[in-house]
Amino acid sequence: MKTATGCTVISNGSVIIGSGAKPIPDAMVIVRDGRIEYVGPAKQAPPVEPTASTIDACSGTIMPGLIESHFHATYFNIEALEDLDIKYPVEYVTILAACNAKLALECGYTSARSGGSLFNVDVWLKKALEADLVPGPRLAASGREICGVGGLMDWNPDFRKIGMEGLVLLVNGADEARAAVRKLVKDGVEWVKTYPTGDAASPDANDHHTLCMTFEEMNAVVSTAHNHGLKVTGHCRATEGIKNALRAGYDTLEHGTFVDDEAVEMILRKNTPVIPALYFELASIERGPEFGLPPRVIDGHKETLEGGSLSARRIIESGGRVGMGGDYGFGWNPHGQYARELSFFVNYVGFTPLQTLTCATKTGAEILGRDHELGTLETGKLADILVVDGDVLSKISLLEDRQNLIAVMQGGIVKAGRLA
Repeated sequence: MKTATGCTVISNGSVIIGSGAKPIPDAMVIVRDGRIEYVGPAKQAPPVEPTASTIDACSGTIMPGLIESHFHATYFNIEALEDLDIKYPVEYVTILAACNAKLALECGYTSARSGGSLFNVDVWLKKALEADLVPGPRLAASGREICGVGGLMDWNPDFRKIGMEGLVLLVNGADEARAAVRKLVKDGVEWVKTYPTGDAASPDANDHHTLCMTFEEMNAVVSTAHNHGLKVTGHCRATEGIKNALRAGYDTLEHGTFVDDEAVEMILRKNTPVIPALYFELASIERGPEFGLPPRVIDGHKETLEGGSLSARRIIESGGRVGMGGDYGFGWNPHGQYARELSFFVNYVGFTPLQTLTCATKTGAEILGRDHELGTLETGKLADILVVDGDVLSKISLLEDRQNLIAVMQGGIVKAGRLA
């Protein structure tokens, strides 16, 4: 992506660094040639040339761009597992993915990590984003996912061979797991997404306490992926699946829903980030009935919501790392509502606003492996900056309304917001 040239001064607001430090009142950020040159009190700022551009924060908040750590660019109005793959042709899905990327940027999300994609769409979407062909977040791609035969994502009965080949590589044993990863290596992914456990969406055979991959398969995925410089994550709800992922050396855990004392200790010892993605559960409970979700599925989401909230609190209170992101793209949890996850963690889970924003910026950058250049407002880092009209720490729900975004900057260029 291109970066700005020249100097821009952002002032008349409080700065949230993103590191967890207290905000800096009456602060100033100076951006030069797409990178941050100064962050601190306005009174101590160095002089800049009179030709510098200026942005008035309107007594609001200046903060790092948000990072969506579980982004499904190719999901759009999903109502059933089958919709993930066969609702639309891949040509249309590609267009939808570009629209979802643009929407994410307009919502203040300047970076994202894919949590799985139809075919190889996110790999090529990333190339288009980096070439400035389409607007959207800086993206880490994951392509197709891996699940054990008969597991959560293997919805297709043997008598009907259609669907899912574009979304999931089904494996039976360690050899097939290694072969699946090698296909993804050729595709050019950065992250390998797996399904070690089931979900409330499949209460009959693969519920949220069910394992969908063996440890041997998971270990084969990790060893092969790491050999090629790729990272591995997994849909981990069941306690034993969480532990298997940690034993295998997963780089992050998606959901981490039902942790016990041993799992928390392993998470802390390995310093493994967890992305709970919990607002999806609340949305499934509140809006699921209008989309025809059965009562058993709703009950499963209720259990997942409570267990996941408790687990997230245990992890953060123990000193672990939590990232922010959710399964947006379902009919009851559509794209464009990403910041509801942040409000939910404050109002329901019990995180403080500052903790939540740190998870959505600094930890997100760590998950991407780009914390040296993203995630916090520090000298030398890329100027991916969000300027918000209002005090976000006092009212985090301000981030839910795009009208409150004065400017969304990537590399010092205003890409979205009222000033775009």
